[in-house]
Amino acid sequence: MKRIETGIDGLFVVEPEVFGDHRGWFMESWSKRKFEEIGIDCEFVQDNHSFSEKKGTLRGLHFQKGEYAQAKLVRVLRGRVYDVAVDLRKDSETFLKWYGIELSEENKKEFFIPRGFAHGFLTLTDNVEFAYKADNYYNKESEGAIIYNDERVAVDWRFTKLGIDEVIISDKDKIAPVLAELDESYFFD
Repeated sequence: MKRIETGIDGLFVVEPEVFGDHRGWFMESWSKRKFEEIGIDCEFVQDNHSFSEKKGTLRGLHFQKGEYAQAKLVRVLRGRVYDVAVDLRKDSETFLKWYGIELSEENKKEFFIPRGFAHGFLTLTDNVEFAYKADNYYNKESEGAIIYNDERVAVDWRFTKLGIDEVIISDKDKIAPVLAELDESYFFD
């Protein structure tokens, strides 16, 4: 198992060992002991699994506030996504910086997103299955979001480069606020 740094403290990519032969392949997607060795010391309490039918589906940028903040370990089971995390830790040297990576069923990479980040992804294929572990339970009253195209954050979603002509967004994500509309309680200490 290999930890790949992103340049943002606590945010990193995990490249698992994949063992294959003529029958297929095997990998450990989670091993508490091995993940602790590379710096993930979370007690994951919830697994989530989503399906996106169409290429160009954008989900995010989402986070949980306050005591319900979540660290996540995300991966793609089927298809490909461009996955993005934005640092919302107000005392961080990388406050409002973002990092994006392609995750796919082929590369089998996992992305560790600590508490204090907004998260979202763009599907690059049809029929994407996305899974993640969270170290805290979901709480509807604590959910937060930032509009995906906030100018201050300026995520480069690479729509044109990735062959995305039309972006599919939920009604809820279309009306997510810009950073300027959020009060201090939305940012993490």
